[in-house]
Amino acid sequence: MLLCALTIFASAFLLFLVQPIVAKEILPWFGGSAAVWTTCLVFFQSILTAGYAYADFVVRRLAPRTQVRLHGTLLVASVLVLPIIPGVAWKPTGTENPAWLILGLLAVTVGLPYFLLSTTSPLVQSWFARTFPGRSPYRLFALSNLASMLALLGYPFLLEPWIATRVQAWWWSGAYAAFVVLCALTVLRYGGGDARAPAPVAAGAADEPPPTVGRQVLWGALAATGSILLLAVSSHITQNIAAVPLLWLAPLATYLLTFVLCFDSTHWYRWTEFAGANAAALGVMAWTLADPKRTHDLALQVGVFMVGLFIACMFCHGELSRQKPAPRFLTRFYLMISLGGAVGAALVGIVAPVVLPAQFELAIGLCACALLLLWQTRRGTRMLAALAVVSVVATLGCGVWSVRTFYDDTIETARNFYGVLRVQESGTGEPSHHRSLVHGTIMHGNQYLAPELRRRPTTYYTATSGVGRVLESLNPRLAPLKVGVIGLGAGTIATYGARGDVYRFYDINPAVVRIAHTDFSFLGDSDATIETPLGDARLTMEREPPQQFDLLAIDAFSSDAIPVHLITLEALDVFRRHMKPEGVIAFHVTNRFLDLVPVVEALAKARGMRVAWIADEGDPPLASRSDWVLLTSAGDLLDRPLIKDVAVPVESHPEWRIWTDDFNNLFQVLKR
Repeated sequence: MLLCALTIFASAFLLFLVQPIVAKEILPWFGGSAAVWTTCLVFFQSILTAGYAYADFVVRRLAPRTQVRLHGTLLVASVLVLPIIPGVAWKPTGTENPAWLILGLLAVTVGLPYFLLSTTSPLVQSWFARTFPGRSPYRLFALSNLASMLALLGYPFLLEPWIATRVQAWWWSGAYAAFVVLCALTVLRYGGGDARAPAPVAAGAADEPPPTVGRQVLWGALAATGSILLLAVSSHITQNIAAVPLLWLAPLATYLLTFVLCFDSTHWYRWTEFAGANAAALGVMAWTLADPKRTHDLALQVGVFMVGLFIACMFCHGELSRQKPAPRFLTRFYLMISLGGAVGAALVGIVAPVVLPAQFELAIGLCACALLLLWQTRRGTRMLAALAVVSVVATLGCGVWSVRTFYDDTIETARNFYGVLRVQESGTGEPSHHRSLVHGTIMHGNQYLAPELRRRPTTYYTATSGVGRVLESLNPRLAPLKVGVIGLGAGTIATYGARGDVYRFYDINPAVVRIAHTDFSFLGDSDATIETPLGDARLTMEREPPQQFDLLAIDAFSSDAIPVHLITLEALDVFRRHMKPEGVIAFHVTNRFLDLVPVVEALAKARGMRVAWIADEGDPPLASRSDWVLLTSAGDLLDRPLIKDVAVPVESHPEWRIWTDDFNNLFQVLKR
């Protein structure tokens, strides 16, 4: 019993610990996009399903001694692919489909070890049920989910802040090799036996018929709904803050906690209480999602959707627990759960970006959960049935309303791996007639269409902004300027371009490049030569020769999610290689939730650079409030009146650890 428990605990712990390690390793290669985590979850759910299918086949079709030989061979083979460090050949060039590249990278790097880990829990539980026919193996399933949750909760607090990501990968690889030895002992102890003897059956279980197709479909539907809500809530949270492990793992840990509670015992999940709570939670989440005024309320968004996810998953997984079959059918049960989870993940991570014009999958997931609630309460009390009906009506109504508000004043939409873009037009026939580019929930460009205004810089780039003041200070020079911009948006900065200047805009999203050329005229109207290389800016700049920029503006935010890989010491070193000696690097750090000014100031100090922080309140309607942090190694540009007279002192935090590719700390920079 103890050996089985240790093996299952170790496999589940490593199974979920590897997810943030590998995801964080590859995050900088794909623009720091929140979709990296969603795609990783699609892969992990799919391999989990393959592992459960393997376990179901092995237990049902192979003799015990054959199981031992096959599984032992695969365990040895999996050690040969270690360590789990992605090869640099997988770095994108900018022309590939990021989702498929990530899936291939993960398959080669961690596919076989992850597959073997995913097979462990159902196999060992099956062997346990055969060896101890009078004891339920389902508490071992709760144990595996507990181990997974501990791995996820421990990573951002005990591992990530202290150990470099590459070292984490080596340590995990060593721990996996130790697990292979432990698992081999379990296989030899419990996996063998008399191949001619049938597996013992617990008293009363022999009379239970095999699960019907309808029952198996219900298992899959409940699992798929929980998975859809997990990924959709994760995406909803991370797209507006940052694609970092802390925010990835909180929803996943909540999701796993519900598995632990529901399968540990019957005391945690009380059907009537959670059915009613789920009806209320779905309505509140749907209302919060549909109300555009609540979009930027961080505390409300995180609180509502984390609590709502817990309640909804308790319902889905509690119903799964109530529907679980006799132990001799457990491998099929787990297979359907994992298949449902994989289908849900694929619908959100692969299908939705292709078929849905915006992130409507969260609203769809809420509606699906409400319909399942209605189905499961059809034989309950009238009160519960009435609550379920109200929940369905509320989620459907709010879903329709959220779609309607999304299309208000919208003339074009585009969605791909990197997010959702909208072009909105308002004020037609009036002096305020303008177009806006919205990425996620944040405006990334605004152009007034009246002839006298169409070439005026707007929003975060007006003459009083930090980047505007740098360009106004540089423009009187006789020599043409070379300006680099990481993040194209609508191309507003191009309005400063003069004849002979070169403005080089880096952007990873082809939809942004297309929209900037077709729906806005900043690029076409500029007197400068415009270049728009496609691909992650940092990777592109690592490959290309020094550009000798007079100014490099770092402005690659998508919604309020910060591109962490562009605000690290290693990133600053890449940028400095492309600067003229007196050139200026300007970080755009405007953010509702995070105070990034001290982070950039610490990077500058580490490289002996001067700093000036320009906090511009703007002058509506053309201007928006903005924060720009200017860095330079030489020259007097920061001493010129346009900059020096308005610079704000930066509050240093020498006790803070400098952000690197292996370390960042969001807790420190949260605005109070």
